[in-house]
Amino acid sequence: MKIAGFTFIRNAIRFDYPVEESIRSMLPLCDFVVVAVGQSEDKTLELVRNIAPDKIRILQTVWDDNLREGGRVLAEETNKAYRAIKEKVDWCIYLQADELIHEEDYPNLKQSMLHYKDDARIEGLVFDYLHFYGSYHYLGDSRRWYRREVRIIRQDPAISSYRDAQGFRKTGKKLRVKPSGGRIFHYGWVKNPEKQQEKQRYFNKLWHPDSWVEKRIGSKKSYDYAANIDSLRRFKGSHPALMQKRIQQADWNFFFEPSMKRLSAKDKFLQFIEKKTGHRIGEFKNYKLL
Repeated sequence: MKIAGFTFIRNAIRFDYPVEESIRSMLPLCDFVVVAVGQSEDKTLELVRNIAPDKIRILQTVWDDNLREGGRVLAEETNKAYRAIKEKVDWCIYLQADELIHEEDYPNLKQSMLHYKDDARIEGLVFDYLHFYGSYHYLGDSRRWYRREVRIIRQDPAISSYRDAQGFRKTGKKLRVKPSGGRIFHYGWVKNPEKQQEKQRYFNKLWHPDSWVEKRIGSKKSYDYAANIDSLRRFKGSHPALMQKRIQQADWNFFFEPSMKRLSAKDKFLQFIEKKTGHRIGEFKNYKLL
């Protein structure tokens, strides 16, 4: 079984992305990893080059910052990395620069990929998501966070990244998938508040006009985590070993009392139903679970 990884990144150092940890988290599962490195204002290219030269293949790209509708440039960069996988492989693992795979899940992932390798019906494998927010100790647990997403796909020219690169489609249709048995640890909302605010100002421009960004983001220097969240729960598990150094070096504090959730009556009811049944009413899915 041959497996390729792929991802994209730009200005990783400027925006404090755990891209090295992310890439290293999939290296043990992959024969090689393609990294589309966008033209950056920092030393992102040098950083990626030094991770694992024997297994990483770098594709240097230039982002089209005019593709603002729906964050389309992110899908374009994802597709560049995916299409750069030229030799025949059985599976392609995709991670974004703030996502990691836990080493505890490697056996399950290997078993799932091997089990479905020759089943042509299965076009991808879906992961459960843990969305960290504010610090490494809290998880977003309201309906605003997606619960699952496809992060292992077939090598198929008909498959492409969808909208803002959250998921994938095959000729416009949702992929037919099975559970991977793995989790994605998502750290996009965990960083120093000043870095988070800078990231918000920059990346919202991939979706919205400058006037919208100035009105909504403004000139504040620090992101207010507490003011922009409705519901969190404490994380009681373990982080990927690759994240331990970064967690120890965290230089800010954030506290949220989980009992003080700011949810509407409707959201409280829907969250109650989900907790009791495991079913999320009205959930958007980028995939068709078989």
